[in-house]
Amino acid sequence: MRLAALPLLALAGCIPSIDRPPEQGGGAVRYPPLPPAPVAEQAGDWQRQSPDAGVTTLPAPRPAWEARPVVADAPAVEAQDYVVRPGDTLYRIASATGAGADAIARANGLESPYRLTPGQRLTVPSGRYHLIRPGESGIAIARAYGVPWARIVEVNGLAEPFILRAGQRVLIPDAAVAAPGPSTAAQRAAAFKLDIEDIVTGGEPALATNQAPAKPASTPRRVLPSTAAVAAPARLAGGFVWPVEGRIVTRFGPGASGERQNGVNIAVPLGTPVRASGDGVVAYAGSAIPSLGGLVIVKHGGGWTTVYGYAARLLVQRGQAVKRGQPVAVSGQTGGADRPAVHFELRRGRTPVDPQSQLPPL
Repeated sequence: MRLAALPLLALAGCIPSIDRPPEQGGGAVRYPPLPPAPVAEQAGDWQRQSPDAGVTTLPAPRPAWEARPVVADAPAVEAQDYVVRPGDTLYRIASATGAGADAIARANGLESPYRLTPGQRLTVPSGRYHLIRPGESGIAIARAYGVPWARIVEVNGLAEPFILRAGQRVLIPDAAVAAPGPSTAAQRAAAFKLDIEDIVTGGEPALATNQAPAKPASTPRRVLPSTAAVAAPARLAGGFVWPVEGRIVTRFGPGASGERQNGVNIAVPLGTPVRASGDGVVAYAGSAIPSLGGLVIVKHGGGWTTVYGYAARLLVQRGQAVKRGQPVAVSGQTGGADRPAVHFELRRGRTPVDPQSQLPPL
């Protein structure tokens, strides 16, 4: 299955209608205030300091890309022809040659269920193919080889729901371990720059054969281990609402100095509840992207994802199911924020979408 990044304008016909609950003020839904935060001394095990000293998070295991490092041991595979033998399957051929089954299928125009005929001649494309082990994530693979994860997604045609499988082989393009650049695993990991797309498409650990993703938790007290892949909703339930009421101070698209904004920044007072824009499952809660400070990412089904940044306090865990309007964080001025604000993004697949084109006016 090939991954296709749709142009932004092409999304208009597939954007779901946005639900507008009746209690609105200035186009934004009004909710009762968030209960007072527990005092740190009373919170005990429920708070710990994250890498961003201004962000308070719930205790959680390390993300999959840190808990399960990857060894860059992909062998080089020479281009070759392979003649199909009786009993061969595409996966058996991949194992015999060291290439990826998907890469062989693409090179020969094969489509699932990949029926082969004895005597059929297949082209095996050259390259370095990494054999995925249980628990390895796309981010960890990219860090190990010093290659952007987005490049690996593109050359391997990876698509929703971006769940890897143990035993799968992925082609590693432009591998830095075979070219000038960072030479040690530690150097490559330090040079790797994590972004939102990486977490959305490469943050989940690989599943073992026939293993199903974990069911979402209903409470932050049920903490899923780093090795458990999270089951995102199959489809979008309803529409989206704004996570906060406030003034948009940074808009989507090219900025004044040419930088591109993949979301909007909304100015709000410190301590404002940040609410889930729609029903979904938390894909990430932490502060691994320094510029965004306290960060929550929620998957909503149908390829839709929302992002909430600059938070001072995170109220949810990875793998937790949330409802539209449920508090997921408390606003702050963390990361690269130059004022108290909430950074908010709306994405479909790998494509950022302007929230103002889809939600009612703030």
